[in-house]
Amino acid sequence: MDSRVVLVTGAGGFTGQHACRRLAEKGYQVAAIVRTRAVLASLKPLDGVDYYVCDLNQPVRVNEIVQITSPQYVLHLAGKNSVPESWANPLLYMESNIMATIHLLNALRQYEDTAILIAGSRLKFDLRIPVEPTHPYGLSKSIQEAVALAWGKLFHQNVILAEPGNLIGPGPSTGICSLLAGYIAAMERGESRPPFRLSSASAKRDFLDVRDAVDAYELLLRHGKAGEVYPVCSGFERRLGEVCDSFVNMARVQCPLEVEERDEYAGMPAAAIIQPDALREMGWSPTIPWEASVSDILRFFRREGVDRI
Repeated sequence: MDSRVVLVTGAGGFTGQHACRRLAEKGYQVAAIVRTRAVLASLKPLDGVDYYVCDLNQPVRVNEIVQITSPQYVLHLAGKNSVPESWANPLLYMESNIMATIHLLNALRQYEDTAILIAGSRLKFDLRIPVEPTHPYGLSKSIQEAVALAWGKLFHQNVILAEPGNLIGPGPSTGICSLLAGYIAAMERGESRPPFRLSSASAKRDFLDVRDAVDAYELLLRHGKAGEVYPVCSGFERRLGEVCDSFVNMARVQCPLEVEERDEYAGMPAAAIIQPDALREMGWSPTIPWEASVSDILRFFRREGVDRI
């Protein structure tokens, strides 16, 4: 049990809600930041969690919350994470993922002993010239990671980076598993829907239950090394076709699928599967089986409906 304060940004998001609940269960006093009062109104109160409304691009308010809470730990989950949306509004992604991170780190400069864990992205790319960006989201996360590590070095802050895989689990999310579960739940309620479209059945992804990821984040806050980047993943990749099969096999009705096979990596050598070796050395390993994650996601959408996506 730990009575110290952990500040969680993005507390109204998919991972943020799980993080607040899990950290409070572990005995932390959680100071949870949500962006708007509308988000706050949508959340159920949790014992051990105090909520604060704050846009991280308002530095005066960020400084105020940091002064009020004096956190020993910071879990920075806030940001934007949709590749298509990043093409439509790239400036929003630069502000949300880069500037918001800088405002938070700057507010924490006097707290040199505070452990700051920033959730990066495996969709980052190499910033060395010539720069070859993939999309504005990847650009924003690449710069976010570089700035965070540099800022920590310049101002002697304990900044740690985590690069999560595809996080899944019960709750509102726009990942493929939640989209599938929402589709199945709608079909089971008798709604008429066109076939679920899958861009590729052969593409592989690393999936990790968000509850296991939160446990990894908590471990990194306590034992992670400043300036290090830690993969947070299962170390195992599944074909998207297998993912669909897992959900469809648990469906109570027929759920038609359409697959548009687009192998963008045909002819290229297979990328190495990322392994969470550093976390394993700390004693962490995933505890929630794939089948349990699938069942929990379906249960959530059967109970809450697709409007929770």
